[in-house]
Amino acid sequence: MVKKKATEIAYQEHSKFKVFVGMLTKSKSIGVLANKVAKFADEQQIAAKSIGVEYLENPGQLLITLGYRDDEPYYPIQLHCSRLGKIDVLGGDYTALERAMEKVAQKYSNIICHELYATEEHELLMIVMTHA
Repeated sequence: MVKKKATEIAYQEHSKFKVFVGMLTKSKSIGVLANKVAKFADEQQIAAKSIGVEYLENPGQLLITLGYRDDEPYYPIQLHCSRLGKIDVLGGDYTALERAMEKVAQKYSNIICHELYATEEHELLMIVMTHA
């Protein structure tokens, strides 16, 4: 494993946040929220660092928080949503979930961070934020 210098890790630190809330698609995917987050980063010229995600069952909306810095150069981002399936996360063996997440990660380059959310049907979805 390569150790990061403390100065490199400091670039990931952040204390500013933007909140986005919106309806999911009929298939419970992120939908237009992905574009809203990317557009905010572009318009505000911020350096995105993290996302947080919470599925609000009633009223069926997704809450996304974007963590960022405004004291670094801007870079474009994109959010992508992928289904992981109905994986038993309470069973104690998370190998299948880890494999599903790694399979999603192989589809994208330049992943900055990720988040999971579960629907009321117990389906897991993964959002990855990438450098565009």
